[in-house]
Amino acid sequence: MQRTSRLKRELSLLATEPPPGITCWQSQDQLDELRAQILGGADTPYEKGIFDLEIVVPERYPFEPPKIRFLTPIYHPNIDSAGRICLDVLKLPPKGAWRPSLNISTLLTSIQLLMAEPNPDDPLMADISSEYKYNQQLFLLHAQEWTQKFAGQ
Repeated sequence: MQRTSRLKRELSLLATEPPPGITCWQSQDQLDELRAQILGGADTPYEKGIFDLEIVVPERYPFEPPKIRFLTPIYHPNIDSAGRICLDVLKLPPKGAWRPSLNISTLLTSIQLLMAEPNPDDPLMADISSEYKYNQQLFLLHAQEWTQKFAGQ
């Protein structure tokens, strides 16, 4: 019951006061399956891209973090080809930083920030990470190509 009322409150807030560049909504009539879109930030290789995400809210939410993955392919050191995201707030402690005080809006904002500022020291994609570290021009070129190809309107 607590989970349902909290989710309804969060979705209502996301609908009325969404973070800039982020939208989130219910998928069909199921409260535990959400969809989100993040607009690629200005001055990033993802600029003008629209990235779709899937959010699955577990039974134990908010004591367990939602599972979030990209549906739109993205060229990024912390996001793999299956759309999985390497971000501490998406995992439970001791390895992660999830806390019940966090919410879906916070998570989506954190993902948006990760898109703008990759963390090459904790990569999911080692090859993209080393490209980001040692040949940033090539990384930017590849990321822009992927954005145009997969996330263009």
